[in-house]
Amino acid sequence: MPSNSSPDTFSRNPVDTSRRRLWLRWPLRLLGLLMVLLLGPMGVLASGTLDLHTPWQQTRSDSTGQTPAPAVERRAVVQVFGARTVRWRGAFGIHPWIAVKRAGADNYTTYQVVGWRAQNGEEALITGSSSHPDARWYGAYPQLLADHRGTDADAMIDDIEAAVAAYPWGHAYRLWPGPNSNTFVAWIARRVPALHLDLPPTAIGKDYLGTDTFIGHAPSGTGWQVSLLGLAGITVAREEGLELNLLGLNFGIDVNDLQLRLPGFGKLPSPLQ
Repeated sequence: MPSNSSPDTFSRNPVDTSRRRLWLRWPLRLLGLLMVLLLGPMGVLASGTLDLHTPWQQTRSDSTGQTPAPAVERRAVVQVFGARTVRWRGAFGIHPWIAVKRAGADNYTTYQVVGWRAQNGEEALITGSSSHPDARWYGAYPQLLADHRGTDADAMIDDIEAAVAAYPWGHAYRLWPGPNSNTFVAWIARRVPALHLDLPPTAIGKDYLGTDTFIGHAPSGTGWQVSLLGLAGITVAREEGLELNLLGLNFGIDVNDLQLRLPGFGKLPSPLQ
């Protein structure tokens, strides 16, 4: 018996149509989520807390009083700082650095990655010496992210130096999604779990694990993360809590510290400085 069904009967199947609509909804949902996440950086820009006009040569670089003077604190010291980056980029992320001082030393040694050096063909990883590594970063007040002193800090310095020497992207820099300055500090933290470093969600690049690594320890060393080139992933750890990453915009909840982790704003409520 001849069939009255047209050739495209199955293409108009309600089940197939429903599935097609479902697949179309996911990109729209992701786009909507991305727009919501961008409200964080936009809110920081609108708040007026960023200096968008002062030439970088004229910005403040004075000490903020968070690092003890070597003449006063003779014990070993390990500190990690993070400050908003320059101009509008500060609405999205921070620039971190590490400062160490062995017992009895007269100065601090600092480690950080700076993008403009890589752009000029130089090594992006800088090792410096300073008596006040807590200085403002081009005017931005640095937040103290980790502070260790005494014999534990002294033992930690050897591990930090070894991790710095093993950092694989010393001559490379990519603002987004990494490797960048946050990638560097996160790399050190994963190899020195005694740091107990909980990098904020504004540390864009911390989730970059490389092009062939997709699972690793959380930077704090208290959990694990899955990351696809730093563009998408999830972190579950005691210190970080539950944090999701979408195109470098991180968001989640830290039950341990009773804080929200939001793009742009960082941790809310914010730690006192």
